[in-house]
Amino acid sequence: MEQIYIIMLIALAILAITDLMVGVSNDAVNFLNSAIGSKAVSFKTIMIVASLGVAVGALYSNGMMEIARNGIFTPSMFSFNDVIIIFLAVMITDVLLLDVFNTLGLPTSTTVSVIFSLLGASVVLAVYKVYVSGDSFGTLGKYINTEKASEIVYSILLSVALSFALGSLVQYVSRLIFTFHIEKRYKYVAALFGGVAMTAITFFILVKGLKSITFVPSEVKDFIKESPFTIIAYSLILWTIVCQLLISVFKYSVFKFIIIVGTFGLALAFAGNDLVNFIGVPIAAYQAFEIWAAPGQTVGATEFMMSGLEEENLPAPFIFLAMAGVIMVYTLWTSKKAKSVIETEQNLSRQGEGNEKYNANTLSRNIVRGFMYLGNIISFILPKSLQKKLDAQFVQPEYTGKRDEQPMFDMVRASVNLIVASILISVGTSMKLPLSTTYVTFMVAMGSSFADRAWDRESAVYRVAGVFNVIGGWFVTALAAFLSSAIIAYILFIGEVFAFFAFMIIVAIFFYRSNQIHKKKVKEEEEIKSLRKEDIVTLKEMI
Repeated sequence: MEQIYIIMLIALAILAITDLMVGVSNDAVNFLNSAIGSKAVSFKTIMIVASLGVAVGALYSNGMMEIARNGIFTPSMFSFNDVIIIFLAVMITDVLLLDVFNTLGLPTSTTVSVIFSLLGASVVLAVYKVYVSGDSFGTLGKYINTEKASEIVYSILLSVALSFALGSLVQYVSRLIFTFHIEKRYKYVAALFGGVAMTAITFFILVKGLKSITFVPSEVKDFIKESPFTIIAYSLILWTIVCQLLISVFKYSVFKFIIIVGTFGLALAFAGNDLVNFIGVPIAAYQAFEIWAAPGQTVGATEFMMSGLEEENLPAPFIFLAMAGVIMVYTLWTSKKAKSVIETEQNLSRQGEGNEKYNANTLSRNIVRGFMYLGNIISFILPKSLQKKLDAQFVQPEYTGKRDEQPMFDMVRASVNLIVASILISVGTSMKLPLSTTYVTFMVAMGSSFADRAWDRESAVYRVAGVFNVIGGWFVTALAAFLSSAIIAYILFIGEVFAFFAFMIIVAIFFYRSNQIHKKKVKEEEEIKSLRKEDIVTLKEMI
């Protein structure tokens, strides 16, 4: 009997590798969007910085693995066999769902996907156990951590609104300070701006990154926890001096520096905190197997209860974390699907006109109309002289270069995206709110583009429709993950070995078809781009 569980563990390892590649393709947008969209530094530099962040962050992720082990369900209420079924259902659901979103080119939350998959699979087995035992359904709370699930849903709703609002506010103030003609005020305020930005990013890395590192002394963690204002004050002074030296002595752009360090910080945090979404479940399954197959243990798989998974200090094998880091870096450099997802977020936050990906709908039109009415009211209240001064800050210089080389947005907005996302995620972490890096980075990017007047009257309805499409996709992820995982877990429970092998075949077929569809889609887009270039050349020849 032990052999079939070893085969299942091998299948989970394969699914983990697949999930890593699929998940990184989707989540790469979180830390690459700002740097790529602004074209502040070369693509190669961005990728090297992000790769370093991901590699370092992967080794920091040990402390987060207990979420998959015991964060959603109570292991002591489930047998070893039950736990393996839950973990298999979660991984199958997670891999299939994320690949669907990647193929469609939509960013979604890997956190939501794995949490609701865990919830769906554990709920269906808990319901079955309660029904068979004859207990009342009021005892379900013993099996499921309902408090954590509710917390996640509330934090999702809060992070969507808060990220958009703060992204808008900080970008608006930053644009009033710098305008679109950055060079005019650069030497006077850039050092302080850089100091604030770098302090936010540093604090973010310390709070978000170091909290889950097992080899950092507890004294250091306690100091970070107890002295946040001291760290912020000293960081602000130090980074302001560094930024002033960059401007005066080295003649290097502070904005480029912010974008490079911010990209590293977000990549590190993504790997350190979101790696659990991809390999937390297979590692938990491996640890469950080690507990069950321990020398001298003779209880069967269906009777052996998994209270051992409730231990707080169950370190993940270092080799697994290192391998995960290597796979993530490899995917970052090779995935075409990652480029599709990045393109979606950049299209929605693009400064100026272009081909809109989404069609306008009634909801987007009504929202835009409402904001126009609000704008008219504000215009009526504000003095005309003040309005003219404010409008002057948003006058853009005319771009004279090649259209293909035009940045999606400038370095001020790229910096704001990184700063605000850093602050929000660090605050969420310190408050123990499970904020998703995807939600925060996406909504900050949308808020900053809205404040920057990137959405004009023509494009606003399409952009708003696009934002609602993506947000809708997140909630669809939650529902689809819950239901799919519940159904798959029930089929695995009833069908046992036969169901397991059937699902492995289905996953393989699905992946093959999905990759073929995406290749065809990319090929068609490349053909359209080449046709446009040919049309331009022909037109020039005619002239």
